[in-house]
Formats: sequence, C-alpha cells, structure tokens
Amino acid sequence: MIGWSGAEIWLIIVSLGVATYAIRFSFLGLIGNRELPDWLLRHLRYTPVAILPALVTPGVLWPEGSDGSLSLPHIVSALVAVAVGYWRKNAVLAAVAGVLAFVALRTLL
Repeated sequence: MIGWSGAEIWLIIVSLGVATYAIRFSFLGLIGNRELPDWLLRHLRYTPVAILPALVTPGVLWPEGSDGSLSLPHIVSALVAVAVGYWRKNAVLAAVAGVLAFVALRTLL
C-alpha cells in the first residue's frame, strides 16, 4: 500500500461498507416481507453448499504455510473431508475428519 494516503484508504473502506449495506438491504429491506417464488427458494438452498468450498479452496490450493505451493497435507485432508462429507452427509463430521487428517499428516511429515 505504498503511496496510499489515510484518506484514500478510509474512502475505500467506507465505499465498500456502503456497497455491502446496499446489497444486503436489497434482499432484507426491499423484499424481506414478500413471498419469494418457489424456484428462487429452491436455488437459495444451495448457497451454503457453494460458499463453503469457495472459502476453503484457496487455503487448500495456495496455503501460506507452504509459500503458496501445493502441500500434500492440505490436499489429502481436503480429500478426506470431501469423502467423509459425501459418505456420512454430515458437514461437521467432514470438517472434523479433515482437521484430524491434516494434524496427523503434519505430525507424520
């Protein structure tokens, strides 16, 4: 952030805050009390399933602990978590299995 003044940084922070508020208000304030169509409700059910992998994938493919290169413990533990999640249909159990696999692999390697 060389060359950025404090005012510019605060302008960016405030702008992003206003944009985030506007996006959330469009759903909660404008259509919060209205009945949504069935097709939209059906699609919204998949939102958490799409967001969790989007949050986890960068940490698996470009982990900071390995200077951004692929890491065997990260890849294997992600695969273990996916396999357990698919097998047991339980997100919490999948996360716990992934963490345990990661800790075990880091200890062994």
